[in-house]
Amino acid sequence: MSETGGAGRARAAVARLSEAVGERRRRLGTAMGEARRQRRLLLVVVCVALLLDNMLYMVIVPIIPDYIAAMRGGGGTAGPAAPAGGNGSGGGNRSLLPARYPPAAGGNEDVQIGVLFASKAMLQLLVNPLSGTLIDRVGYEAPLLAGLAVMFLSTVTFAFAENYATLFAARSLQGLGSAFADTAGIALIADRYAEEPARSRALGTALACISFGSLAAPPFGGVLYEFAGKRVPFLVLACVCLLDGLLLLALAPPCAAGARANMPVGTPIHRLMVDPYIAVVAGALATCNIPLAFLEPTIANWMKESMGASEWEVGLTWLPAFFPHVLGVYVTVRLATAYPHLQWFYGALGMAIIGASSCLVPACRNFGQVIIPLCGICFGIALVDTALLPTLAFLVDVRHVSVYGSVYAIADISYCVAYALGPIVAGQIVHTMGFAQLNLGMGLANVLYAPVLLFLKNVCQMKPSHSERNILLEEGPKGLYDTIKMEERKGVSKSLRPAGETENGTDSYRRDLTGVFEEDSSDYEYS
Repeated sequence: MSETGGAGRARAAVARLSEAVGERRRRLGTAMGEARRQRRLLLVVVCVALLLDNMLYMVIVPIIPDYIAAMRGGGGTAGPAAPAGGNGSGGGNRSLLPARYPPAAGGNEDVQIGVLFASKAMLQLLVNPLSGTLIDRVGYEAPLLAGLAVMFLSTVTFAFAENYATLFAARSLQGLGSAFADTAGIALIADRYAEEPARSRALGTALACISFGSLAAPPFGGVLYEFAGKRVPFLVLACVCLLDGLLLLALAPPCAAGARANMPVGTPIHRLMVDPYIAVVAGALATCNIPLAFLEPTIANWMKESMGASEWEVGLTWLPAFFPHVLGVYVTVRLATAYPHLQWFYGALGMAIIGASSCLVPACRNFGQVIIPLCGICFGIALVDTALLPTLAFLVDVRHVSVYGSVYAIADISYCVAYALGPIVAGQIVHTMGFAQLNLGMGLANVLYAPVLLFLKNVCQMKPSHSERNILLEEGPKGLYDTIKMEERKGVSKSLRPAGETENGTDSYRRDLTGVFEEDSSDYEYS
């Protein structure tokens, strides 16, 4: 009788244990589903932030001539001195698709406009080393929210600016916000989409939003400025920025308790800068963006002088380039999914396309011809960016600690170098050496840099480092974040295991979730 009772109690205990395990699995499954939904919404927040940043960067183009006219005492009407490209408001013929950078009539005004456009990238370049370090220490959500707040303030300042000094302050303030919002946003994507090919797809989506924002802003600003006044475009962007910040607050409150629990300390940015692999990627990102940054302020005048381009032709110069850019992102993501070990090759191919297209620009004799090399440049930039941005995250994963603020601050610095120099230096080069020599130099720089990416050929063979994150996971999950991460790793490991291979017990659990690594966080070896 006692044996029967003992067996019954044992069966009851096993049943209770099974029920508890099942309940825990259900709760974990629900939490993982919510985490996946949350990361998709966070991707939307980041994409909107990048879209807003680039729209604000370009939306002032059709408004600048009136400020310049006002400084000349023209009463806010550009009149006959309106810049080429159909941006003037005189005569009611302002193009709704204005040129990217409006050239001014006077030398001093030309310098003022160049400094105004470059001020955002200059301040962003100075702040990025600090923002990357701060993001690594406090997490991604708080700096992203702070960046959105500063961008909102900058946009409102633009709306009510009445002179050049206020415009300059608003533009510089935008650079400060971008240094936090852009870097934290891209790093947040890399952190939440830790597995491939999901990471490449998410970063590709962000790059497409950047391209769309840059190309859609001038017609957006032109239409609203034409029919609703200069303040309306900025107020619309400010409202969208405010809504984006509120959505971020609802999804991931930066001040939530335990937001950075169990998270490792990132590698200092100065150590990342001297990593040869990261330096090669950063150099490629800067070099491939130089043609775009240098052509934007110079191509409108060249088209007017060399081919007698009309107002609408100058205004439409860059619009078709959006489609090959999106195509380049799509093609690179698909290729990276099928052949992930060739990321370096996609980047090198993109730089070769950029170089060849840059050299072809001066040979064009009409509007239809000039569209082709510009589309080639944007297609090549899409290949380089989409291939190398995920590579930066992978390099941090395998050679350092999987915290991404500083490494994407380095990427942002690379972009800012090109866009800080472009509005100021490009015009001087054209004036002293010529438009053809500028393009040949940029093309040659890209073609010569492409073979350097061979240095990244064996990156995909590197073993992951034994980072602080992996040490924490070996000790077992201490919170929901770690539990979800461990379950995601388990799913990835199971999907990679050959069919028919089975494991059981604690050994399977530990191997699936953490892997067996042999290296220190600062070392690596080839598999």
